[in-house]
Amino acid sequence: MNPIHKITGSRLYTQLATTRKARIISVSAVLLAVAAFGAVAVSPMAPDASDLPVTSIAQNLEMPDLASQISAMEQVDQNFTHEEKVRAGDTLATLLTRLGVDDPVAANFIKTDKIARGVMLLKSGKRVQAQTSENGDLNWMRATLVDGTDKSVKNILITRKGDKFVATEVAAQLERRVEMHARKITSTLFAATDSSLDGTRLPDSISAQIVEMFSTNIDFRSDLKRGDSFNVVYETFWQDGEFVRAGRILAGEFTNRGTTYQSVWFEDPASKQGGGYYSFDGKSLKKAFLKSPLEFSRISSGFSMRVHPISGNWKAHKGIDFAAATGTPIRASGDGVVDSVGSQNGYGNVVVLKHWANYTTAYAHMSRFASGLKKGQKVSQGDVIGYVGTTGWSTGAHLHYEFRVGGVAQDPSKLNVQAQAPLTAAELSRFRMVSADMMHRFTLLRPNDTALASR
Repeated sequence: MNPIHKITGSRLYTQLATTRKARIISVSAVLLAVAAFGAVAVSPMAPDASDLPVTSIAQNLEMPDLASQISAMEQVDQNFTHEEKVRAGDTLATLLTRLGVDDPVAANFIKTDKIARGVMLLKSGKRVQAQTSENGDLNWMRATLVDGTDKSVKNILITRKGDKFVATEVAAQLERRVEMHARKITSTLFAATDSSLDGTRLPDSISAQIVEMFSTNIDFRSDLKRGDSFNVVYETFWQDGEFVRAGRILAGEFTNRGTTYQSVWFEDPASKQGGGYYSFDGKSLKKAFLKSPLEFSRISSGFSMRVHPISGNWKAHKGIDFAAATGTPIRASGDGVVDSVGSQNGYGNVVVLKHWANYTTAYAHMSRFASGLKKGQKVSQGDVIGYVGTTGWSTGAHLHYEFRVGGVAQDPSKLNVQAQAPLTAAELSRFRMVSADMMHRFTLLRPNDTALASR
C-alpha cells in the first residue's frame, strides 16, 4: 500500500466529524453554500425596474358647478324632524319650543281640537315627534296616548292640510313582551318594586296586582319581614322601542316568613272562557262571587220576608238591597256573559248576567248602564256594568241584587258556591303546559336553582 495514501487517508479521516450530529451540520453547510451560489447565478436574470416602459395618461375632468347646486338647494324647503320627552311641569308652549315649533296656528289648534288636546295629557317621559319647516311651521306631530286605566292606547297624529290642521287617532299596534324579575324585601313591598338593581323598576300597576294577588294570604302592612322575597312574570307592551304600558301578571311567587305562595294566570285559548289565577296543581284561586257588587255600601234590606215599601203587602224579598248614592259604580260579582240588559217593570233598568253551570245574577234599579254594554258581551269579575239609581219600583237610590240558581232566587250567604268552573281534562292538559313554562321561569329567577334551570 502506498504510504502517502495511508497518511492522506488518515489525515482526512481525522478531519471529518466523528459524530452523527457533526456530520449533519457539515452536510447542511455544504447545501447552504450551493444554494447561495445558485441565487447569485439566477439574480441577474430579473428585469431592472428602470428598463420597464412607462406610459403617461392625461384626462380632463369637468369640475362640478357648485354654484348651481347651492342655488337649487336654496329653492327647496328644508324640513327638520325633532323628538322630545315630556318633562314634569311641561306646558304646551315649553314642549313646542323644545320641538322647534314656532306656529301660533298649530298651538291654538292643539288647545281647541278634541283629539289634538290629547297631546296636553301626556305623562312625563312619553315621547313626542314633530316635523317643522325651517321657519318653525308645524308639518306634523305624532304622540301616543294611554288612558287612565293603562289599557286603551291610541296614536294621535296632527297633520297640516294647506293652511289648516287635521287630527286623527288610531289604536296603536303594540309589541307584547314578557318580563320576569326577582326582588328581596328590605323594608316595604313598594321599596322593593322601586328598586332597580337589575336595571328595571317594576311598574306601579304590577305592584298593585302583587298586593291583590297575595292579599288573601299576606297582610302587606304587618306580615312582611326583612328577607322575604318574590318572583314575578308579567307582560309589557311597547311601540317603536318605547315602553307604553304594563299588562297582567302571568305568574307570581311570594315567600313570606318561610312559606311560599304561588299563582299562575290561565286563559284557555280553546274554550275562550274568562281567565283566572290558579295554583300550580290547577285549582282556582278565585273567590266564587264578590260579597258585594258595590265597593262602599251597606245592606238596607236582606233576603227575607218584609212589608213591601210601595204595595204595603207582606212579601218575600228575594234579593239583597245595598244602599248607595246615585251614580255609584256597580260591579259584576263574577265572570259571565250579559244575558239581558234593559228595562223590566218593577226592576227598572236591570242587567242579568249568566255565569257557569246554572248560576245567574241580576242588578236592578240602575240609573244607567255601563257604556257599550250589550247582550252576549263577556264580563269579568269586578267589571263595572252600571250605576246605582232609583228606577222602577224604588223609593230611594239603591241596588237590588239577586243571586239565582236555575232561575230561582237564593240567599247567597247560605250557599256553598263552587269557586269557579273546574278545568276539564283537555283544559287541564293545556294548563299544565302553561304552568310548566312559568315554573321554569321561577327556577331561572332562583339563584340556588341554576343547575335545575339549565336542564
